[in-house]
Amino acid sequence: MAEAADLVGEIETLGQKLADAKASITKRFIGQERVVDLALAALLSGGHGLLIGLPGLGKTRLIETLSTVMGLHSARIQFTPDLMPADILGSEVLETAADGARSFRFIEGPVFCQLLMADEINRASPRTQSALLQAMQEKSVTIAGQPHALPPPFHVLATQNPIEQEGTYPLPEAQLDRFLVQIDVTNPDRDTERGILLATTGIEDAQSHQVFTPEDLLAAQSLLRRMPVGEAVVEAILDLVRACRPDDPGASAAVRDSVSWGPGPRAAQAFMLTVRAQALLEGRLVPTVEDVARMAHPVLVHRMQLTFAARARGEGLGPLIAGLAASITRTEAAA
Repeated sequence: MAEAADLVGEIETLGQKLADAKASITKRFIGQERVVDLALAALLSGGHGLLIGLPGLGKTRLIETLSTVMGLHSARIQFTPDLMPADILGSEVLETAADGARSFRFIEGPVFCQLLMADEINRASPRTQSALLQAMQEKSVTIAGQPHALPPPFHVLATQNPIEQEGTYPLPEAQLDRFLVQIDVTNPDRDTERGILLATTGIEDAQSHQVFTPEDLLAAQSLLRRMPVGEAVVEAILDLVRACRPDDPGASAAVRDSVSWGPGPRAAQAFMLTVRAQALLEGRLVPTVEDVARMAHPVLVHRMQLTFAARARGEGLGPLIAGLAASITRTEAAA
């Protein structure tokens, strides 16, 4: 009983701290509360986020602000077609000592940070993109056969321009699956854009302040995994993920006809973490079935692919995922 009371107290304290963090972030990133929540959910869950939006919507500004508020050592890599893996990971150089002895010394690349901003990640070649695969999954890199651990906590927040242009390379499915959530950044509404104009074209720019430390974030990630999840939420997650797989016996005719491939087990793991983070960000102690529906698009959209015929018909993944999520959550709520 005392242990449960302690857990409740820790969750409530973390919720208050997260409210302070959100308030600090919104000083520089005005509006788009859902985008801020998803970015924080990725960090709280110990995962990575893929931000997709047109140029000029503040994706880079958001990531810079997050690094300040969360107290994380950050680095930025501008992905270009000529970027090489060594430019990200680092390389060994041959040094000559005063006595003439020679030895190799490893020089760390920008990936050795706590929050890596991978700007326009789809502009680099697949060879360079693959340099992040081990770092994102195992939180370490291997150079010349020697493993090098990355400083904890380690997160990648990547940006991607949705406009199809020459010189871009779609991310491979294996790398997309390693992003916990996809965060769609859209144009602001009129009132929000008015606020942005007034806040960013004056003499002074608003500044955020640090709320978390790396140790605080690691503790929050540990606490999140201790949060209880009800059986109804677990069943809703399993039902939704499996309903999105065209080869599943329970898949609907619409999914079998329109989806080429669906989400794997990482999607269910992402749900289990992000629904807890969603509850934390709203000051609740436990996630609900409704949280599963709200996280459906960010967790699933980059882990699914439409068939060529479905794309030719003008179908989109968004409405399909929303319909499946609404149907399953209604069923679980009724049960």
